[in-house]
Amino acid sequence: MSENALGSISRRELLKNSSRVAVASALAGVAIPSVHASDDSTIRLALVGCGGRGTGAAANAMSSKSGPTRLVAMADVFDDRLQTSYQSIKLRFDKQVDVPEDQKFIGFEAYKQAMDCLRPGDVVILTTPPAFRWVHFTYAIERGLNVFMEKPVAVDAPTGRRMLKLAEEAKKKNLKVGVGLMCRHCVARQELFDRIRADQMGELLMLRAYRLAGPTGSAFVERKPEGMSELLYQIRHFHAFLWLSGGAFSDFLIHNIDECCWMKDAWPVKANGFGGRHYRGDYVDQNFDVYSVEYTYGDGTKLFIDGRCIAGCHQEFASYAHGTKSAAVISFAGHAPSRCRIQNAQTFSRKDIAWRYSKPEPSPYQTEWDDLITAIRQGKDYNEVPRGAEASIVTAMGRMAAHTGQIVTREDMRTLDHEFAPHVDKLALDSASPLVADSDGRYPVPQPGIVTRREYQV
Repeated sequence: MSENALGSISRRELLKNSSRVAVASALAGVAIPSVHASDDSTIRLALVGCGGRGTGAAANAMSSKSGPTRLVAMADVFDDRLQTSYQSIKLRFDKQVDVPEDQKFIGFEAYKQAMDCLRPGDVVILTTPPAFRWVHFTYAIERGLNVFMEKPVAVDAPTGRRMLKLAEEAKKKNLKVGVGLMCRHCVARQELFDRIRADQMGELLMLRAYRLAGPTGSAFVERKPEGMSELLYQIRHFHAFLWLSGGAFSDFLIHNIDECCWMKDAWPVKANGFGGRHYRGDYVDQNFDVYSVEYTYGDGTKLFIDGRCIAGCHQEFASYAHGTKSAAVISFAGHAPSRCRIQNAQTFSRKDIAWRYSKPEPSPYQTEWDDLITAIRQGKDYNEVPRGAEASIVTAMGRMAAHTGQIVTREDMRTLDHEFAPHVDKLALDSASPLVADSDGRYPVPQPGIVTRREYQV
């Protein structure tokens, strides 16, 4: 080939061509080695979804002490978010960031372009709205990439089941996958779990958790401004729309639900839920302002989850466990530090403390990345998707109970076929949204007792 011919091939085309062998190998079901064949031990990263959580996850990846990492590609549907994220990461990790302009990708196919910049065994960070998780995970498996993905990993029953199947495909290829339920990596909670298993609290009979705050994230939105794409407006404010995130209940309460189920060492078998909308003003999102869900485990034990997003009310962000011998704090005043402790009684006074985690707590956001990178470098089995999918399905089960006014069981979640956005893998920048506002600019909301087999009527 002549020098001129070589010069006419773009860097992007070269990357795509060089990835074909790796893709073919992955599609053939060949296990991907956990270390790179070359002498370069640096794990390359691609960030898909450049919002605040994605930016934070990339920072944690590059802060890992388990060996060198380098960010080489970024993807989003919003150029401003990508550029803001890039500048923030570059400022902190200048020597670990190598993202030239032709490796910053915009659009609904950008995830593929970013992953094509990686080698098998590298890591892609999936932090877009959860609706796209199964689409991006599918391609990561095809490319033989290790993955970190944010929670929830699914927003409804069909996508939850799909993620469980994809987890098996990732396992067959020896891929390492972390899920952003970082509380599981908290050393204080891990010791609390061990103490519960050692019978220091007796049999757990009840768990309860609260996330009571004012308006959070993008859960409250007003009508779409003129001239903006309906689809892109919803993606930019994804907490407001059930098809994108599972709404405020799934995106915010999943951590509390997951840490409680961890301490119980079981998943609930049914949910009965309540909720409602109050001072809505000009907000047109799909969320309830208050949620209260009673989960029941197979042995009859209860987990009570309460969420509220109303300004001016009592605020609390905590999880508790109650056993036949005593009570415990699972988390108090947020995700970290957890401030775990076991009491001598069912009260939570300081004089009744039997044990508390007294050492400084490392950030679980960092620990989850250290654990993932270590597993990749040491070739350990590491796949958090089954647990992440179960947590997402159980969370959706409680949300659906509140939205429909019906008791929803885990068996229901194995058979329900209502998928919010079944064609999300075919969306493009000029596509219509799976959810359309009415003539007044408002979106359909749950109607408990009226719409009972799905969460809203389209």
